[in-house]
Amino acid sequence: MLDVDALLADPGVRIVVCCGSGGVGKTTTAAALAVRAAEEHGRRTVVLTIDPARRLAQSLGLTELDNTPRPVEGLSGDGDLHAMMLDMKRTFDEVVLSHTAPERAKEIFANPFYQAMSSTFSGTQEYMAMEKLSQLRATDRWDLIVVDTPPSRSALDFLDAPARLGRFLDGRMLRLLMVPARAGGRSMFNLVTASFGVFSKAVQKILGAQLLTDLSGFVSALDSTFGGFRERADRTYRVLQDPQTAFLVVAAPEPDAVREATYFAERLGAERMPLAGLVLNRVHRSELPELSAADSAEAAEKLSAEHAEHALTAQALQVHALLMRQVARETDVSTGFTDEFPQVPVAYVPAQPTDVHDLVGLRAIGAALAARPE
Repeated sequence: MLDVDALLADPGVRIVVCCGSGGVGKTTTAAALAVRAAEEHGRRTVVLTIDPARRLAQSLGLTELDNTPRPVEGLSGDGDLHAMMLDMKRTFDEVVLSHTAPERAKEIFANPFYQAMSSTFSGTQEYMAMEKLSQLRATDRWDLIVVDTPPSRSALDFLDAPARLGRFLDGRMLRLLMVPARAGGRSMFNLVTASFGVFSKAVQKILGAQLLTDLSGFVSALDSTFGGFRERADRTYRVLQDPQTAFLVVAAPEPDAVREATYFAERLGAERMPLAGLVLNRVHRSELPELSAADSAEAAEKLSAEHAEHALTAQALQVHALLMRQVARETDVSTGFTDEFPQVPVAYVPAQPTDVHDLVGLRAIGAALAARPE
């Protein structure tokens, strides 16, 4: 069993990263862990979500979340909790401003290519999540940073995308496109045409002359920060490999979610990143596990046939039979992970009767996460 309280109380753990596929309860898990760290262990905690659905703000009693940590009211204990939601464009702007002269930054912000990339480019969200994590860690304000990773198609995007974007921004193609800005002010198209002939025509046909001009201007303006994007991504990647970081893979007892959790655990192991445990959400349990589905169904059938006056009891037995079959299915699915990673501790969170939408619900989830078997 995963000892969640020991993890949250450990002063050597400064970052907890909740990862997994979409729709498995990562945001709720991250918020519940942050609340418990602040209330039960007195830690100065900040939770960073990259989920645009704003469920975290609602559950923490905040009207809105943005790129600035906002205090969460109504907590007990000696700790405090702040929450924030990643604004990837604003974070990108902050990176540019911190590494570029104001005049050059103004050119970058006005460039159409930058405007598109900072808002919609593939990998930008994950890269900026890494940037924001690095910014939070650089201060001594927080004892613990809890990260709710982006809702990606694949959980592995959180690890892969920053490196891909860093390679793009520091790549050979962009350096090639930067040549015109260093060649006495001739236009991108004219210089490339003179220098590369057929290549330029192909590039212009594919991308268009205006896009090439915008791209050239963007790359030229970023010249002063070249090398920094990849370097910062690599630096934050090393932080994720440090023992001060703990990864929690979050899943539900469903085949696709457990399959994603398995892929992620394999990748974390390959990258030597500290996997602290698996959180299995929405698990069903019975108060009478000794009464099997088959025995329950048989008793229900017998009561219905021979004792009509016990129809309600028969219906209850039928419901129990359905529950035990579901428990069996979920156990079979989850053992696919636990058999492959027997050394990874697991925390089980029971399925909740209603959606979690406030601090009371988050405390209940936190208590379930920290529950120890009798």
